[in-house]
Amino acid sequence: MRGGEDVRVGEELAPLEIAVTRTLIVAGAIASRDYQDVHHDAELAREKGSPDIFMNILTTNGLVGRYVTDHFGPSTVIRRVAIRLGAPNHPGDTMVLTGTVTALGEDGTAEVSVVGANGLGRHVTGTVTIAVPPATGAPGEAA
Repeated sequence: MRGGEDVRVGEELAPLEIAVTRTLIVAGAIASRDYQDVHHDAELAREKGSPDIFMNILTTNGLVGRYVTDHFGPSTVIRRVAIRLGAPNHPGDTMVLTGTVTALGEDGTAEVSVVGANGLGRHVTGTVTIAVPPATGAPGEAA
């Protein structure tokens, strides 16, 4: 299993394409207990000036966390997520997440810069600070 000692500054995470569906937007809002109408009612979203419903920041935050932990493995611990939203994620678009390790901490943490872009531009930018425990071998193996 991969360990923190294998993480390097400049390491690029493989891009992840996420289909932005109406179901993803609504389910993410409900799961995060965000009942704001612009996340589930297209008519009301249009009345408020949006062309359609759009993804909330809590769903985006979850997708960013998933992206980073999927790359580094199940033992990864997220220490901090700092994101900023830009262009909204609307149904029918695709968001592509990309990331790069930008710093390593003396405390065994790594900072990953993440960008999520869609057809309108950058939906999310930010950094995720993670801790990846040292590698462990299979049962009975030396680490």
